[in-house]
Order: sequence, then structure tokens, then C-alpha cells
Amino acid sequence: MPTLDRQNDVFVLDIGDGENRFHPDWIASVNAALDEVEKADGARALVTAATGKYFSNGLDLEWLFANGDKYHEYVVSVHELFARVLSLPLITVAALQGHTFAAGAMLSLAHDFRVMRTDRGYWCLPEADIEIPFSRAMSALIQARLTPQTAHEAMTTARRYTGPEALTAAIVDHAVEQDAVRSTAVEIAESNTGKAGDTLGTIKTRMYATALELLRDRENPLG
Repeated sequence: MPTLDRQNDVFVLDIGDGENRFHPDWIASVNAALDEVEKADGARALVTAATGKYFSNGLDLEWLFANGDKYHEYVVSVHELFARVLSLPLITVAALQGHTFAAGAMLSLAHDFRVMRTDRGYWCLPEADIEIPFSRAMSALIQARLTPQTAHEAMTTARRYTGPEALTAAIVDHAVEQDAVRSTAVEIAESNTGKAGDTLGTIKTRMYATALELLRDRENPLG
């Protein structure tokens, strides 16, 4: 399960050492950690990282298929997590040490910056291959954070981007060796801890107003 640590003014949220799929309990644990980050005073920033082969493999489809009656509230909870990270009033950095797929890739896009490993691991939106369409809110998030050309390619072809390819496509901001992924993310966060506060929150909320409106639509999350 996710764990939260603090290194001076940088919070490091490790989302797990497995596939880190979006099980309801996992989502609740991540939100509890974000509660602590938001309640903290003063200068701060957030690094979201993971341990092992995966950053995140996305939605917990096994749980979802077994709990179809909870589909609506599950999608709402996923959208709300994306919206929360996207609008946090502090700088956020995703440290992508492993495979980053589907909702995991979208979670990475909700962060301000991304650092990806160069030698192994893919960043991918596989929905076209697995025949699960993006919700309107997910589409808005992706299109708000990627160039039109990259968003189109990633969404329609399910391309698997390596670290260097993701850097060229401006999906990530840095591509570094495995051992430097988390430390680089922490360095970026450390240099921006003084930005935390209401002004940054307002800037983000206004910048991503359209995506946030759709992500926060509890009544019609798929419409």
C-alpha cells in the first residue's frame, strides 16, 4: 500500500511495489496521504514514486469486473483523484521508475513534471488496444497536458514510449538512469517548494478549468 515520507520540505509518496492498480483501498490510501500533504504548512512539494517493475498499471479491472454495480462511483473516485493531483497548490513531480500504463499514465500527467527511466519501462495509453474508450474527462486531462500531435498518437495508436521517446514527445520532462529517477524528481521538487500556496492553486485551477470541470462531474462521469 502507499506510504508517505518527508525529506525536509519534500513529501515523497511511494504508491507501492506491485502493479499499483487503482483498487478502492489504494485510492483511499493515496487520498489519505494527500490529505496530510495539503494540511502541512509552509514551503513544500510532492514527489510521487513507486518501487519495482511498475509505476502503475492503471485501473483495477479485476475488481471492477467483480463489482460492476459500483462502476459509477469507482470512475468518479478515479476522476476525483486526477483532479486533486492536477490542482494541488504545490509543485508535484512523478518519478516513473517502471511501466506507466493507462490510468497510471494519466495520473502521471496530472503531475506538474515527470521524470522517467531511460533504459527500461514504457509509458502507454493502451485503451485503443484493450477496447476501453477514454471518458470525456480522461480525454480532457490527456489533451490538456500533451501536445495535440502527441495526444493523438498516444490515444489512437496505444504506442509504448520508452523514456527517451517520451522525452522527445514531451510526455516527460527528464529521462535519466534508473538510480537517478527518484533523486532527480526530489531535486526538481526541492527547487520549487517555495511555490506552494493559494496563488499556485489558483493558477492551476484556471489553467486546467475545462479538464477539472469534467473530472469533477459526479453525475455524468462518462458522458
